[in-house]
Amino acid sequence: MDLTMQEVDAAREMLRDVVRPTPLEDSRWLGGKVGGPVHLKCENLQRAGSFKIRGAYVRIARLSPEEREYGVVAASAGNHAQGVALAASMLGTPATVFMPEGAAIVKERATQAYGADVRFAGATVDEALLAARAFAAETGAVLIHPFDHPDIVAGQATVGTEIIEQCPDVRTILVGTGGGGLLAGVSFAVRQLRPQVRVVGVQAEGAAAYPVSLKAGMPVSLERMSTMADGIAVGRPGDVPFELIKENVDGIVTVGEESLSRALVSLLERAKQVVEPAGAAAVAAILEDAGAYEPPVVAVLSGGNIDPLLLMRVVRHGMAAAGRYLSIRVRVADAPGALAQLLSELASVDANVLDVVHERTAASLPVDQVEVALQLETRGPEHRARVLSRLRQSNYPMSIPEE
Repeated sequence: MDLTMQEVDAAREMLRDVVRPTPLEDSRWLGGKVGGPVHLKCENLQRAGSFKIRGAYVRIARLSPEEREYGVVAASAGNHAQGVALAASMLGTPATVFMPEGAAIVKERATQAYGADVRFAGATVDEALLAARAFAAETGAVLIHPFDHPDIVAGQATVGTEIIEQCPDVRTILVGTGGGGLLAGVSFAVRQLRPQVRVVGVQAEGAAAYPVSLKAGMPVSLERMSTMADGIAVGRPGDVPFELIKENVDGIVTVGEESLSRALVSLLERAKQVVEPAGAAAVAAILEDAGAYEPPVVAVLSGGNIDPLLLMRVVRHGMAAAGRYLSIRVRVADAPGALAQLLSELASVDANVLDVVHERTAASLPVDQVEVALQLETRGPEHRARVLSRLRQSNYPMSIPEE
C-alpha cells in the first residue's frame, strides 16, 4: 500500500479532539535491566482502554454519509470492538460487533455500553471475522477490519509520531503484535521520521503468525493458537500491514506465557499499570532478553482491558513463574497433630500459607493418610527451593501440580 506521512498527519489532525496523547512513563526497574532509559507508552490509558480507537475512528470518519447510513460491523476479542463501538457512537452510525465465544465479559459489557449490538460467533477472532463478513454482505454494513485497511494503519501510526515527539532520542521501540495494524503503523511513521530507530514486533509464542509468514514471503495462516493474550491471538497477518512490516520492521520476537504473566504482574507492582496480557507483550520481551535492546527503549502498553477473573489467574501464574507462589499437595498421617506438624515445618522456613484444603477421602489415598492441598506465598525462586527442600528432608510425599 502507498501510505504517506501526509495521510498519517491527516489522521492525527482528525484525532486531535478524539483521542488523548497517552503519557510516556519512565521505568527505572526496566532501565536497570536494559542498562539505559526505558519508557512505557501507556496506550492502556487511552479512551476505550487501548490504541484501537485511533484506527477505528479514522476508518469510520472517512466513510461516505451513505455508507454510514448502513452502519458498520466489526469482529474482535474486545479492544477493536470497543474502539469501533465508541467511534461509531461519536460519529452517529449504528455498529454491530461479532466477538468469539468466551470473550472477556468486561470487554463485552464495555462494547455494549458504547452502544454496539454484540453478537457471538466462533472460538477465535478469525472465525468471528467470517461471521462479520457474512453480516456485511447481507445487510450492506461496512466491515471495519481490526487491522487490514490503510485507514486503520494510518490511525495506529499516530502512536509512532507521538513516541518520536515524546522521546526524540529513542533507539528501540517494542510493539506487541497480532494482525499487525499497530506494528505496521508505528514502524512506518518511525521509519519516515527516525530511520535509524530499531522497531521490533513481539508475538505470543502460541499465536506467532508473523515469523512463519515473513519466512514464506506472504501471510500464512496458523493451524491452531493457544495463548492467554487474546488481544494478539490472530491466526493470519493482514495483507496491508504485512507489506509494511516486511519493509519497515527490524525483527519479530516471541514470548512465552510465563513471561507474559510475569510482565503483567511486574507492571502492576512496579509501574502501577493495569494491562491485559497482550498489552504486556513488549515488556515480556525485555524481561526475556534485556540485553537485546539498545536504550533508550520505548515499550508500548497496547491495552488495559482485562477481565478481573483473568487478572486473578494471571497474577497467580505470574507469581508462580517468579517463584513467589507455590501450589503443592502433601500427604500426612491421618493422626492428631499431623497437620499442625506440617504447618510448623512450613513456618520454620517462613513460607506464608494462603490456603489449606484437607482431603480425607480419595481412591488413591491409603486409609491411614490424608492429603493436604496448600497454596503458599514465597519470596522468590531460592526461597521456593528452600521450602521444597525442607519438606523433602522431612520425608513428606508431595506433588507439585504445575510441574
